[in-house]
Amino acid sequence: MRPLLLATLLAATAYAQTPDRPITELPYTPGLDVAAMDRSADPCVDFYQYSCGGWMKNNPVPADQASWSVYAKLGQDNQRYLWGILEELAAKKQRNANEQKVGDYFAACMDEAAVENSGATPLRPWLDRIARLKTRRELPALLAELHLATGDGGLFFSFGSNQDFADSTRVIAFADSGGIGMPDRDYYVKDDQRARELRKQYVAYVARIFELLGDPADAAQSQARKVMDLETVLALATLERAERRDPYKLFHKVDRKGLDALMPQFGWSRYLAALGLGSLDTFNVTEPAFFKELQNQLHANSVEDIKSYLRYHLARSAAPYLSTDFVNANFEFFSKTLRGTKELRPRWKRCVAMVDSQLGEALGKEFVARAFPPALKERVLRMTRQVEQAMEQDIKELQWMSAETKERALAKLHTVVNKIGYPDRWRDYSSVQVKRGDFFGNVARAQRFESRRQLAKIGKPVDRGEWLMTPPTVNAYYNPQMNDVNFAAGVLQPPLFDPKMDDAPNYGNTGATIGHELTHGFDDQGRQFDAKGNLKDWWTKDDATAFNARAQCIADQYAQYVVIDDVKINSKLTLGEDVADLGGVILGWMAWKMETAGKTLEPRDGLTPEQRFFVGYAQWACENERPENQRLKAITDSHSPAKWRVNGLVVNLPEFERAFSCKAGQPMVAANRCRVW
Repeated sequence: MRPLLLATLLAATAYAQTPDRPITELPYTPGLDVAAMDRSADPCVDFYQYSCGGWMKNNPVPADQASWSVYAKLGQDNQRYLWGILEELAAKKQRNANEQKVGDYFAACMDEAAVENSGATPLRPWLDRIARLKTRRELPALLAELHLATGDGGLFFSFGSNQDFADSTRVIAFADSGGIGMPDRDYYVKDDQRARELRKQYVAYVARIFELLGDPADAAQSQARKVMDLETVLALATLERAERRDPYKLFHKVDRKGLDALMPQFGWSRYLAALGLGSLDTFNVTEPAFFKELQNQLHANSVEDIKSYLRYHLARSAAPYLSTDFVNANFEFFSKTLRGTKELRPRWKRCVAMVDSQLGEALGKEFVARAFPPALKERVLRMTRQVEQAMEQDIKELQWMSAETKERALAKLHTVVNKIGYPDRWRDYSSVQVKRGDFFGNVARAQRFESRRQLAKIGKPVDRGEWLMTPPTVNAYYNPQMNDVNFAAGVLQPPLFDPKMDDAPNYGNTGATIGHELTHGFDDQGRQFDAKGNLKDWWTKDDATAFNARAQCIADQYAQYVVIDDVKINSKLTLGEDVADLGGVILGWMAWKMETAGKTLEPRDGLTPEQRFFVGYAQWACENERPENQRLKAITDSHSPAKWRVNGLVVNLPEFERAFSCKAGQPMVAANRCRVW
């Protein structure tokens, strides 16, 4: 189970259509690309268009993607580079254990003929196990086995490990809501025409899965409607996504008796015994009301209906790793219908992504050795320390915060751990068996390894050196319970961090990103955790009120921005990221001024150093996106659309107004500026 409160720079990284060939050297794109700009646009009217207009014009969304961005381009380059590494290791004769595993895993995934010949056969042992379910009493043990096998919260609920919100040194068991197949509860509860049509298409997809499992069409339709009915009730019992940003709403610690009281007829003892955790007596139940409703549904639905639900969710979770019929059905609904993607990604992309997902640190070790030299790590660490120094200065100078709260804020800042590039200790995959010619088996064994690895953490000290992101990933995150900032080596490549470029765009881009992640420790969610990562109120009442008022200014600002058509940003969902975006660019600016103090800076490419800082910031966000994906992300993504992650910030910055000589009343100059940090 991933930490529930992880704050990332991006929701996800996409990969776009590229020439189908691996590469052995990462291509170079400058950290500030003049060709990506649209100089005909007025930066004081639409800074995003000014910075990214050329890029958007020349980079349409490829057929196999729902969106395409500067981040996605770098992700694609990294993926093609990993492809080259994997082909080399798949063919290499003399290999160490990790090289064998990633090479053979990739080779097995690329063996499409073997995958095609197997059809749905890999699911047969599990389908037979479900078929043998006779009574509800047998369900807990079966569900435990399925959770271990799939790692999928779609099977009624998810169960795993996480840090205790009240004591971050402890790892305890977490039971979290789940049980639905569509991306969010809103897809089940909204009553507009589009939502109703999507529900019909989802039911058709569920029926298609049953048909692929061999059920007659009439039976498949009937079972699909029952699955939809059950998922709808579970969705209604689930907290809204924005509500889940409140950690107090997700923290309900109970003992075994308390767990049994939520679902007295379920049989938690049998479930836990099947997981090998029969002695556990401390749990966090994130959404008690959900589990009470789940108990009702397990009683109200027949055993046969429960079996249908399990069969569908087993096949849904496995569909991307099965034969073409399953893969295409999964693509048609989850990618084409929901996101507007036109074509399935080529197999090599899917296989590289799978190796990275399941054996990520073994593959990441190879990536780091080739693409992330120690000097680059030291340079980024230096920038990180400067950003932290800027935040210290900022906190000390705040007019709205008392000395008492400042002292605690500084204590938290000084305990932040900076993780740059890759873990100090690589994950041990020695117990994962990988075989050529057995792709699904490799997936299943790797998933079981990960499920067991997560459950084994319960009751043990927290591993503060662990990473939740693989080294090649183009992303970064802040973890409030660890109180650490994490930058994967993959995001520290040009154009996002460009060692050949002048400081201004680097501090505008990577400096602001470091500031973004650091600010997450003090956004509306992160600020609720103390220096040790415990959920604890360390604010005076007046300071909390002052913070909330400043955060509300940002929420009110972003609530006015349109995503698409009449859909506006859900600023309750995006508030943490919007606060972090603004704080990040301010801290990046301060750090850049520290770095360049006393230096003579010259204009380049017709831009002053100050203008280069802001264009360097904006160009990380250059993006094109399909309308279907915009609608989906408006519901599910805690980040605002790229345009507003640029224009929504600069309107609040007097430094930007001066850099571009903007005038009061122009669109990029807010009449009432917002600022938290």
